[in-house]
Amino acid sequence: MTLSLTLAAVWALAANVLAMIPSRDNHWARAYVLIALGVPLLGYVTYENGPWWGLAVLLAGMSVLRWPVLYFGRWVKRAMGL
Repeated sequence: MTLSLTLAAVWALAANVLAMIPSRDNHWARAYVLIALGVPLLGYVTYENGPWWGLAVLLAGMSVLRWPVLYFGRWVKRAMGL
């Protein structure tokens, strides 16, 4: 297992632990931090292991952060006028 995949697994574990802790803002502050850490990590995984592993890590991250992805999709749809 490479370093990037190990870091991605640690990111996923941290995301799940953070999701279990109660929050007043519905976890949005934690989601922003996870996104800020996850985007460069996704690039590192893709660079080190190839596009298929990058796609797998992207899908895993999207499943953890599904609400920000859903809201981003709605924003794009609204911005395009659809």
